[in-house]
Amino acid sequence: MTFIESIQVCFKKYADFNGCASRPEFWWWALFVFLGSMALGIVSNTLSGLFALGTLVPYIAVGARRLHDTDKSGWLQLVGIIPIIGWILAIYWLAQPTKSPNRFGG
Repeated sequence: MTFIESIQVCFKKYADFNGCASRPEFWWWALFVFLGSMALGIVSNTLSGLFALGTLVPYIAVGARRLHDTDKSGWLQLVGIIPIIGWILAIYWLAQPTKSPNRFGG
């Protein structure tokens, strides 16, 4: 999956928390959100905040689908609320390879 395809899929599945997302889909989306926030932050903090707010739901949705692809519950994203250790654990889970077959249809 390419960078552009990933962005298109994530916007098409804006609030779809079902199914699975591949590693490239998730990580290209994360890069898009990071670069978009940084670029808009240079222009205006308000624009950056609006962009972050507008991409929050699809970011959570693609994260849930990514965890489904590793045969984990999407709710495990909440571990990211815990500073440092939670962030490390969340990144580890999101970076794992696809576990196929899994209970989420992947």
